[in-house]
Amino acid sequence: MSIFGSMKTAVSGMNAQANRLSTVADNIANVNTSGYKAVSTSFSSLVLPSSGGNYNSGGVQTSVRQAVSDQGDISYTTSTTDLAISGDGFFIVQGPDGTPVLTRAGDFQKDDEGNLVNAAGFQLMGYSYDSGSPAVVVNGFDGLVPVNVNQDGLTAIASTSGVFKGNLDSNAKIPVAPATLPSANLATATTDTKKVSMVAYDRLGNKVMYDFYFTKQSVAAAPPPAPPATAATWEVAMFRNANAAVGGTTSFPYSAGGAVGTGTLTFDSNGKMTSSGAVNITDGVTGQTIAMNFSGLTQLGADFSGTGTPNGQAATPVKDVTIDGDGIVYAKYEDGSTKPLYRIPLANVASPDKLTLMSGNVYSANGQSGVTVTGFPQTNGLGTIKSGALEGSNVDLAGELTEMIESQRSYTANSKVFQTGSDIMDVLVNLKR
Repeated sequence: MSIFGSMKTAVSGMNAQANRLSTVADNIANVNTSGYKAVSTSFSSLVLPSSGGNYNSGGVQTSVRQAVSDQGDISYTTSTTDLAISGDGFFIVQGPDGTPVLTRAGDFQKDDEGNLVNAAGFQLMGYSYDSGSPAVVVNGFDGLVPVNVNQDGLTAIASTSGVFKGNLDSNAKIPVAPATLPSANLATATTDTKKVSMVAYDRLGNKVMYDFYFTKQSVAAAPPPAPPATAATWEVAMFRNANAAVGGTTSFPYSAGGAVGTGTLTFDSNGKMTSSGAVNITDGVTGQTIAMNFSGLTQLGADFSGTGTPNGQAATPVKDVTIDGDGIVYAKYEDGSTKPLYRIPLANVASPDKLTLMSGNVYSANGQSGVTVTGFPQTNGLGTIKSGALEGSNVDLAGELTEMIESQRSYTANSKVFQTGSDIMDVLVNLKR
């Protein structure tokens, strides 16, 4: 047995406990850090070859383990830009150098440019809706841009489509002459028609009202002894309300070219529509086309009912920004309408506990963790994003205090071994005197 060997073994033990105490110190220091994942020290023995009755003491070596895959407690806040992940996955953020990294720290706030930045200064990344509904790039970070929620001023969106739902009375009368159809745009337009109006929006956010007229044109014949047929064809004619005639008892004739759209709707004997239901509004005044969908209409023996719902939006200021569980960032306007701005993806790796920890509570992938795979929340095993919430540290403070006491006692015991070896060396030196 080597006295120097036992002293070196004691030194390795003290170094190991110092490493353990370092992880405890990190955990306690970050017990209130959002999204922080606890680290711990793992010990393994280092054995030196021995022969005969001689034993060569070896030592101990340490490695650091991360509890990245352990979920922290979620607490709710008053800020809609605070985000927490319930389940697997990481936010994709970028630092000042523009390199994408991963984090669970979702304490995001607007900076002076409107970008969402967490307490460590990393910008949240997402896919923009500027070019329509985004698609995720599963094997990389291409297409990601900083999520910016600065929506100052007014925003107007022109109507491009609309949906009409309701019922056409199967017992309605059929006009006796073509001149009485609304599409003819004559003062003799029939009263055997149903009218409803819908408000849409032009490019400047101005409201434009359109009048819809539904008129029964024909009923399919059925030879006896079959019951009376109920299959029918209807005409829909649409006009700009601003062009309606004034001063008389009817809105006809409309000025400025008459109808802005006409179409034919057909129904079977069960009252279900058999035509496509697609009819366009082509408005020369606003220079826009609105694709109307009437497939939600039925023809049953009940009173007429109908509601038209276009897309688009009046010139309205942004009131708030909201984020849903799918990661979609919406601008919420004063009139209650919403508009998607970004979609926040999540990323994951095969072995999260093997990720490389970096300053700022962020991680990067490496050969041991596996490659990064990106997806939208609630898809492919990824978790849900909770707005107005934060994931806390997963540090167990009571456990860390216990670890600290154990480390202190173990360090003291190793130092006693070293001191005893030093005393033995003194005995050997004194033998010479």
